[in-house]
Order: sequence, then structure tokens, then C-alpha cells
Amino acid sequence: MPRLLALLEGPQTLGQGRVFWALFTAVLLGACIFPLLSDGYTAGNVAYFMDWVFMALGLSLIWGYGGALSFGQTAFFGVAGYAYGVLTIDFGASHGFTLVAVVAAVATAAAFAALLGYFMFFGRISGVFLGIVTLCVTLALERFMSQTAGPQWHIGAARLNGYNGMNNMPPLTLPWFGGDIVLFPDVALYYATLALLVASYLGLRVLVNSRFGNVLVAIRENPERAQMLGYDIRRYQLGGFVIGSAFAGLSGTLYTAWGQYITPSSMGLTSAALPIVWVAVGGRRDLTATLVGTLLVLAVFQALTIYGSQYALVVMGLLLVLTVLLAPEGLIAAPAEAWRRRRGRARS
Repeated sequence: MPRLLALLEGPQTLGQGRVFWALFTAVLLGACIFPLLSDGYTAGNVAYFMDWVFMALGLSLIWGYGGALSFGQTAFFGVAGYAYGVLTIDFGASHGFTLVAVVAAVATAAAFAALLGYFMFFGRISGVFLGIVTLCVTLALERFMSQTAGPQWHIGAARLNGYNGMNNMPPLTLPWFGGDIVLFPDVALYYATLALLVASYLGLRVLVNSRFGNVLVAIRENPERAQMLGYDIRRYQLGGFVIGSAFAGLSGTLYTAWGQYITPSSMGLTSAALPIVWVAVGGRRDLTATLVGTLLVLAVFQALTIYGSQYALVVMGLLLVLTVLLAPEGLIAAPAEAWRRRRGRARS
């Protein structure tokens, strides 16, 4: 346990000491109190935004810590979403089967990522070509699912429905004494998603500060040197890719359960590019910066969509360009890292 707690404050993550964890606790308490001061509809909408953060955290692990730019997050998002839909439509939701479907859907996305990642990393594909391959796979999946509109395209009772997508799959349910608890997009789903998000964030902090995370960062900085030190860099890259893709699958599963639908457009070009913007703006090389940055960018994007939908994507593209030019380490990570260095010099 002491070693596990020590990994929460390792060198690969920003935020250490009592001040950070006091602030973390205060934010978490505020998030827990929020539904009590709001209504079920608003809490359900906030849960929708939190669903996307899992995909961003996974991309931070793949791209920020592993150095492999991937446009495939929405592919694994869609694979898991469709898998959840097929399983729950075919087998129902009684006795908490939706929880089994969530695990199976995430495992399906991870297995697909393992297959794709094996051919990429063991095939020595690197650099910009990783982004090209993952983008091509994403767009191919989107095109394939868009043409599955005929009645022959079904898995059991689940119709794929082509461009219109699947719908009417059951929401998440929790088995309980006296009957299942249905997690509609309201307060109950908000708390379930919040608990998963906190556990995922803390778990990833431990992972990136472990030996695995340190080697992954070493590969990002200098793959040749890491290989000369005796590490099989392909296995570490594949491991990071699979774990990050599994988080994208979790995001897709929760999104599908939230809205009870999934469409091929979730794997389109625009959808594939948006996670890159979220992670880059906050700071791809730190989980906390990614978490905060993604939520802020999603809030801005939502406001732009409501008050000026035709400009939302333009502003997102401009934000990415400005980030790359002015703060390539991220608008949140760069100031935080500068403040940490200043404190370190003051102490010395």
C-alpha cells in the first residue's frame, strides 16, 4: 500500500504534495455535491461530458506518454459501442447483464487494438505512419458500418441499421435486492460515471509512474536508447496502445448506454480529430492536464454549438493551431510545469 500511494506522486505526473491533494479532494467533493444543487437532467448531461474523458485519458497514455500519435480512439469507441448494443439487445438487461456487456465490449475493443497494434508495432511502423494507419482503419470502419442498412445486416436480433445506427438498447442496470437499479441519464448515472472516472484517473497515475510508465516515457524520448538498454520496445508500445484503446472502448460503451444509440458518424473524420484537440490543448504528456483540458474544451465546444454551431469546429481547429504554435506542451501543462520548476529552484 505505501508503494502504491507513492506511485500516485511519481515524476511522470504533475501535482504532488498536500496542496494538490487538498485541491483534488475539494473538487471531488464539489462534484459529489453538484447533483444535490442541480436537477437530474443537468446531472445526466454532465455525465455525457465525462464519458468522453476516458477516451482522452487513453489517448494521453498512447500519444503523450508513449509518443505514438493515434487517430484510432474513435474506432475503438465505436467497436465497443456496437458490441454493447448487440449484447444487450440480444440478451437483455436483467440481472445486471449490462455490466457483463460493458466488460465484454471493452474487452472486444482491447482485442481489436491488440490485433491492430501487433501488426503496427511489430511491423516497425512508427512516426506519422502510425497516425495514417489508425486514421485509415477508423475511416474504413465508419464507411463499412454506414453501408449495413439492409435487413441482412444483423447479429441475432440486433440490426446494425447502417448510417442511422443502432438504437433502443437498454441503459446500464445494477443488480440489487428487490430488483435492478436502472441508471438512466440522471443522478444515478452521474455518480456511477464519476466513480469510474476517479478510479481511472488514479489508476492511470499509478500506471504511468510505475516501471511500465517510466519505460514508456523512455521509449518516447529515445526508442533506440531504450532498446539498447534491453527493453523490447514493441511490447511496451503495444501494451500502452491496448490499455489506451480499452479506455476509448469504455468511453464508447458508456456513451452508448447513456444515449441508448450508436451511429457510424461517431467514427467519422471529425470525431477522430476531436480527441487530438482535447488532449493537445490541455497537455498530452500529463493526465491531470488532459483531464482538466478535455472538460474545459468540451464545455467551450458545447457553448459554441448552442450559440453558433457553424463556428464550433472552426474555433476548435484554431485553438489547436494556436496551442501548437504558442504552447506545444499544452495550455494547462506548460504553466503548471513552469510553476513546479520555479518551486523546485526556490527550495534548492
